[in-house]
Amino acid sequence: MAIATADHVGREELLEFIRTRHRSVLIARKGSGGLQVSPVTHGLDSAGRVVIATYPQRAKVTNIRRDPQVSLCVLSDEFNGPYVQLDGTAEVLDMPDSLEPLVEYFRGISGEHPDWDEYRDAMRKQNKSLIRVTIEHWGPVATGGFPPAPNQG
Repeated sequence: MAIATADHVGREELLEFIRTRHRSVLIARKGSGGLQVSPVTHGLDSAGRVVIATYPQRAKVTNIRRDPQVSLCVLSDEFNGPYVQLDGTAEVLDMPDSLEPLVEYFRGISGEHPDWDEYRDAMRKQNKSLIRVTIEHWGPVATGGFPPAPNQG
């Protein structure tokens, strides 16, 4: 029987948790006021910001340009693994400003590319953008399960 956990962590522990996971759900605000939810692949840049490759035409980009306040739920590879919710301010970088940050994004997720010139050319041709989220608040790193017994927290 799995017991639910909720571990409060400092910024460095949070960044290490995020750095080793690359699946998350991004939540932005629609123009109508409702929530717009997108499953995304994310990385972490050298400044500790969550980075997400995207295209400028995507709904999430339109919504972030209008209201930069976002939330992310960072997931483990296993559905029942630990997760964390974080809140922050997002910005969108478009070409050519997104090019080198996209290189850092790739490195953070996949390591070295066999041909960086080819990668850069592909990013330019695809007109890729990058969402960068500055983390402002986060909850505990949590796992699901049964509630802890009384007197166990």
